[in-house]
Amino acid sequence: MPPKRAISPEPLHPPSAIYRSTPITDRSSRFIAIYSPSLTAQQLQSRPELGDATHRITASRVPSTQRSLDPSQQPLYTATHSDDGEKYAGKALASVLSDLNVQGSIVVARWYGGIMLGPVRFDHIKNCAREAISKHLNSSEQQVLRAKKARTVVSHEEEKRKGDLIRVLPERDRSISVLRGLLAEKQSAMESSSPQGEKPVSPAKVPEYAKLPLKTLENLERARDATIGWILAQIEKVEVAQQAEIGHQAEIGEQAETGPPAELAQQPEIPQQPETTKKPETTAKTSTTANTN
Repeated sequence: MPPKRAISPEPLHPPSAIYRSTPITDRSSRFIAIYSPSLTAQQLQSRPELGDATHRITASRVPSTQRSLDPSQQPLYTATHSDDGEKYAGKALASVLSDLNVQGSIVVARWYGGIMLGPVRFDHIKNCAREAISKHLNSSEQQVLRAKKARTVVSHEEEKRKGDLIRVLPERDRSISVLRGLLAEKQSAMESSSPQGEKPVSPAKVPEYAKLPLKTLENLERARDATIGWILAQIEKVEVAQQAEIGHQAEIGEQAETGPPAELAQQPEIPQQPETTKKPETTAKTSTTANTN
């Protein structure tokens, strides 16, 4: 008979940080909490330092294997707890994990001192748990992870913002080119009745927006918006001037058709004096006859 196959040893768990609370003592009863973001509740409960505790209350909160159909919803978690003889204590401990929005496992050990504490024991259990979890949240390791996560979120938002600007800025450039052409056309119409001789406005060279940093793209967006606003204001001024010129020309045309204004037509006609023709003076020349005797 062949020998039995040797049982494979259990894999060693990677080292995980453990966070302990300060012990709370009340009328000879003592409470202490131990939290770990990666160890299981059973691993914490079986620690030698808690072997002689009267109660070892546990709670855990880990990501669920189920996935929501709506990606915008918060991730799902699976929560478990154990009273270990302290009725309702496990549920109170699980609420601490949920309130602080952390995942992992926690155990609160109580050494009973012989005096019943009443409802205040639940306060001690939750306060111990909060202190142990807070040490985890305030640890340098967790701060680094939070900073890295924040940078990832910011980087994602910056990439999205940059993509939007790369798409929007060419549209702004086309709008500016069209508006400049419209402004030039209206200005030439004001200066000459034949704007066909005007050369069209050549569009400016479009930069390679994809190669520019986000800060530069944001500055360009503000500059493009300011340019569009200025051109629109100039177009409005030209249109106002055009309307005034049209009104002036219409007024001149009406005066040409209807003659002089009524106040001038009502003035009495001044009779003209007949012209007197002045006859040319004739100088009578008398000839003197000299008689020569």
